[in-house]
Amino acid sequence: MPYAEAADGARIAYQLQGDGPVLVLLAGQANNHHWWDGVRDGFTGRSTLTIDYRGTGESDKPHGPYSTEGFADDLTAVLDELAVDRADVYGTSMGGRVAQRLAARRPERVRALVLGCTSPGGRHAVERGTEVRRSLSWSDPAQTRRALLELMYTPAWLAAHPGPYHTLGDPDMPRHARRGHLTASDRHDAWDELPGIAAPTLVLHGTDDLLNPAANAPLLAARIPGARLELIQGARHAYFEERLDLVGPLVLDFLDRPDKKVDSR
Repeated sequence: MPYAEAADGARIAYQLQGDGPVLVLLAGQANNHHWWDGVRDGFTGRSTLTIDYRGTGESDKPHGPYSTEGFADDLTAVLDELAVDRADVYGTSMGGRVAQRLAARRPERVRALVLGCTSPGGRHAVERGTEVRRSLSWSDPAQTRRALLELMYTPAWLAAHPGPYHTLGDPDMPRHARRGHLTASDRHDAWDELPGIAAPTLVLHGTDDLLNPAANAPLLAARIPGARLELIQGARHAYFEERLDLVGPLVLDFLDRPDKKVDSR
């Protein structure tokens, strides 16, 4: 497993597959690169680059600090290790928050940006409802897992795909790292930085996403200059996997022609 060394000496594992221009894929909170296992092969003509966030997978698991800014710095260390000066970046969920930090603070490293099922964070974000929060706090792990699955995927998709599922978190994370990831996501607030994002940006979101409410998508699109918004009808949080047939070509078309207007669906 190849590693890059972060500024504090932590080892960050990364995975590079395929040939062509580099597309960085950033996973959700408390997940490692396996988040993208059912998706990355769909990005034909691209080299896909994933990382294991610190605290996950094969990366080091220090006790802190954890932040979306820090995750963006870790990704920069990986890009430096690979001598990738500029890449396309596609971040989903917390990965979208990391991508916001990278694009705002290191604009020279991002050619085009895709933000999926994510939010700006802070007081401007639309938070998930009380019922959703309650459903994720069962004392019975099986109930919590089922609730998370139903937030990720539609019932029809779950019935046709019995698993394994790659978006439910890294089961081998130590407790301190899980807390660190939660803190990083909760403390994210890029509202003041979003207008400084210069990369062409596509914002994607499932209309039926309750885990990260879909109302966050137009907030991001309006805040980032020139950003385009595409809502995936009927999709939930893991729209990128369940609707890969639609979203994969949509993302590739945007990345190939980031200045082209995206038709609404």
